[in-house]
Amino acid sequence: MSSEAPVSHAFGELLRGLRLRAGFSQERLAHTAEVSVRALADMERGRTRGPHRRTVELLARGLALGPEEARALEAAAARGRARDRPATAPGPPASLPVALPLPLPRDAHDFTARERALAAVLGLARDTDTAHPHVVVVSGQPGLGKTAFGIHAAHALAPLFPGGQLFLDLRGMDASPTGPREALATLLRALGVDAHAVPRGTQERSGMLRSVLAERRLLLVLDNAADEDQLRPLLPGTGATLTLVTSRSALTGLEATHRIDLPLLRREESVELLTRIIGPERVGREAQAARDLADLCGHLPLAIRIAGQRLAGRPRERLDRLAGQLAREERRLDLLRAGDLQVRAAFALSYRQLDPASRTLLRRSALAAKPDFGPRTAALLAGTTVREAELRLEELADRGLLQADAVAERYRFHDLLGLFAAELVAEEDGPETAGSARDRAARWTLARATAAGLRFDALRHGNADGAPDPDPATAPVGLDEARAWLEEERAQWLACLGHAQDAGWHRAVIDTAEAMHWFSDRTQHWEQWVEVFRRAADAARSLGDRREEATHLNYLAWAHNLCVHDHRAALEAARAAHRAARECGDALQTGWALGYEASALRHLGRTEEAVAGFRRSIACHSGNTTPQGRLAELSALNALGGTLRHQGRAEEALVIHRRSTGICREGVPGLSPDVLTLYRASTLQHLGNDLAALGRWHEAEEPLREALAAFEAADMPAWSGPVHLELGTVLRRLGRLPEARAALRAALRRLTEHRSPRQADAAAELRLLDAPLPAE
Repeated sequence: MSSEAPVSHAFGELLRGLRLRAGFSQERLAHTAEVSVRALADMERGRTRGPHRRTVELLARGLALGPEEARALEAAAARGRARDRPATAPGPPASLPVALPLPLPRDAHDFTARERALAAVLGLARDTDTAHPHVVVVSGQPGLGKTAFGIHAAHALAPLFPGGQLFLDLRGMDASPTGPREALATLLRALGVDAHAVPRGTQERSGMLRSVLAERRLLLVLDNAADEDQLRPLLPGTGATLTLVTSRSALTGLEATHRIDLPLLRREESVELLTRIIGPERVGREAQAARDLADLCGHLPLAIRIAGQRLAGRPRERLDRLAGQLAREERRLDLLRAGDLQVRAAFALSYRQLDPASRTLLRRSALAAKPDFGPRTAALLAGTTVREAELRLEELADRGLLQADAVAERYRFHDLLGLFAAELVAEEDGPETAGSARDRAARWTLARATAAGLRFDALRHGNADGAPDPDPATAPVGLDEARAWLEEERAQWLACLGHAQDAGWHRAVIDTAEAMHWFSDRTQHWEQWVEVFRRAADAARSLGDRREEATHLNYLAWAHNLCVHDHRAALEAARAAHRAARECGDALQTGWALGYEASALRHLGRTEEAVAGFRRSIACHSGNTTPQGRLAELSALNALGGTLRHQGRAEEALVIHRRSTGICREGVPGLSPDVLTLYRASTLQHLGNDLAALGRWHEAEEPLREALAAFEAADMPAWSGPVHLELGTVLRRLGRLPEARAALRAALRRLTEHRSPRQADAAAELRLLDAPLPAE
């Protein structure tokens, strides 16, 4: 008898669930359906396993069931009636149909977030399409809570599936996942098919399952699926069954499915999950520590649950203590364990599923610089081809071990997965192999960075002669492609520059930084130029080359002045450059050092000293007729004029900037026309500001517009932002308020994006535009 209990109670359990959903007591349903309370109680308890069809019809009418639910109730009663009839040929108990229940696991009481995904599944559950039953694939990286989501969704949807809910773990992460033939047998027996009636072949079992499911409205949860071949035989062909599949793999080969890719939790959702586990009082007392814990867990549900349960088991432990421990990367994965829950173990399951080449690619990719990397970097680190890396990176992304960019062919690790992969490098590769991988990637990457940077050299006219690309077949062509590569791979070549310095490759560091000199003008807003030129100056010092040291200290002073606006550091670097240049007798670098020193002094409010410094700089350059000397003189003249205008001496500034205009008009032999255009644009910007300072607003507009057009054509937002501001001010003075507002809004946006101190000026100008006019 005990083996029949699950089936004999199926009708009673379904009836009771429908009654409770309708909010009826037994007395009310008995009255509405015109049956006795005792009869109804016997049916719900399983004592009456198969009531007559007329009784079922009365119950369905009393509960106001729809056609599908009424049919499901009658089907459950029919199965009970069949079991109540005596067998015509008694046999051993094993010959009777035995159902193996596959009940839903317990739902998590503290389940958090996932509202959008739940709504999507609910919508599909209500949108029954018997010709094409819905299959939902829930995928994502390890630790995202896919199984928890599947269980929670199934419990929430249970009232919509009177035929029942089945949960089957397919053991996709085991060394030997459940085969489809075995899974089909388990499902068929759970659906009441006698063990002896289950066909032997996989195809025949699959056909029988489809036949059974075609007549049922069932919720089928297939958890932890391995691959498409395992799943396809288990899916219904027709009927009202909804199948919910969870898998670490994206199962991209599975056709006609609805896909839900669970994202990481948002920060507030992470804190909410922590709150539900340890209580609002503890989180309320240490709100910032709770946010820090969420961040250190990477907003991964498994990690947050482990941290929360660890804290729940230690009610006196402070949240900030655990946060402090997790802040140490080398201990983070060790600490993220609670009982049998371990973040490291969850990752290891997926890692063990990979073939050796994919394992190598995954762990070596952890040697790439953050935040992301491309196939070329992964290939260099793993010692494989780019084509092979491309294919395997896509596979790793499909398995949830890497996050693929939605637009570019770029990949990144989740923070915790990155730590796990770095551990594997240390364990499986060791320092020598890892060091060789870094060396290989650094030499190649710096060679390409040098070749790409030299394309911007004003004296090479876009050619990179003297610095061949390591792979000419894939080398960037032209300035646009070179810039795109340098921007996309910025984190990688910067990290490789640091590796080169640590390895003592001083000449490579200097050559790469020198190649970036002209490119840095176009990307003035990059704070990393301080790092680049500091490393180059240190490398020159290590080589004992004072001329190179002076050159790169000057570049460093420029970066401090214009990229990070640290004028005291700029002054220090410029003075060090001045000393080095004088020692080696380099007049060009001496003049540049005087100019950068003067620029720092001006920003520090020491304008008289700045004016004197700029004049000394101009004197150094005035006799230098080389292209470098003419550009240096032009830069010093423009800076001097700007300082004089700042002092209120706009007429003198105008005279100086007209002299600069003459130099631009004469041209600089050997200089790239594109670079001369930018120097002319800078001079025009100064001219426009001189005229504006003199109140000659109509004359100021044209040179400012011409300068703005040149900077925007060259895609130099750090340069065009200030001109937008200056033009907007002129237009406001001219009374052209709509144009002024557009220019000032563009200025504020760009100056804010590039963290310029002048964003406050743009905001002030906009406030003036919106201020009420004074009463006449």
